[in-house]
Amino acid sequence: MQTLTTTSLRIRKSQLWILDQQALPQRAEWHLCRSVDDLVGHIHALRVRGAPLIGLSASLLLAQLAEEGMPVADLHKALITLRESRPTAVNLMNNLDRMKVALEQRFHVPAMVQEAEGLVGEDRELCSRIANNGAALVTQGSRLLTHCNTGGLATAGVGTALGVIHRAHQQGKVSQVWVDETRPLLQGGRLTAWELGELGIPYKLICDSMAASLMAKRQVDAVWVGADRIAANGDVANKIGTYSLAVLARYHGIPFYVAAPHTTHDPHCPNGDAIPIEQRAAKEVTGVSGSFGDVQWAPVDADVYNPAFDVTPAELISGWVLDSGVVTPAQVAEGIFKRKFD
Repeated sequence: MQTLTTTSLRIRKSQLWILDQQALPQRAEWHLCRSVDDLVGHIHALRVRGAPLIGLSASLLLAQLAEEGMPVADLHKALITLRESRPTAVNLMNNLDRMKVALEQRFHVPAMVQEAEGLVGEDRELCSRIANNGAALVTQGSRLLTHCNTGGLATAGVGTALGVIHRAHQQGKVSQVWVDETRPLLQGGRLTAWELGELGIPYKLICDSMAASLMAKRQVDAVWVGADRIAANGDVANKIGTYSLAVLARYHGIPFYVAAPHTTHDPHCPNGDAIPIEQRAAKEVTGVSGSFGDVQWAPVDADVYNPAFDVTPAELISGWVLDSGVVTPAQVAEGIFKRKFD
């Protein structure tokens, strides 16, 4: 494979390196990813995260393993294992479907390398189109609220929802970004705050439970979030807490936008009830781990419910901002998401 660099992935001498997003923002640590077990471990630990980035990292690893001479039968097994590593995010499945087609070619090694590299370039372009389409919806002087992390750390490009905010800020439209800390693992507080700071975009970090008070005080003009899967009826799975924001935004009359590439759309999934929701470890709720070590604040034997995602019903969404354009509630009612986007 050729030399390749994104915010979170690197290919050097046909080796895949992963930026540890659990170590940020205190440390920038890169891990050499040699095997499927390595990558699955990184995905489960959220060292690799973000629906687009997970799909890209899996595709690049498969291409690397093919170049190293892994037998076709073992590549098929690797593909299946990677597919099962993150059940909610459909980008992974979509990317691996394309890698499987390449694997079935007569000259599968160059086909897989070309497909994986192409997916990275494609994601960069998709992010740019999403940013342009979404920025057109941002009004002058906007105070925007965002959840989780949807920037360059989670994609190969400028990001999805955060890419929109970045592009709108470049156009002089953004006066303030409210950043939810985002549980589990505080991905907004650690990653989105860091990215906004690097981009020079003014922001204030808040606890997830503070959003309602800000909306009541008319301090939020729009909510922008990403997505891990868009069902055929327009329902959206995203980081836990997204649904709460959508309900609050509807009550307060605030636009609620979802920004995602077409690779996040799943026409075979009828609705949000059919989206598998990953449950995460109890220790992410009973305490916290970081560069400082481990801290336990809840009883050691506390019973915990810790879903990584929730589902926002289509009727609460003001617009789905894709690389292909903005999908309106009226178009969703007509069944636009029931057919596949190419």
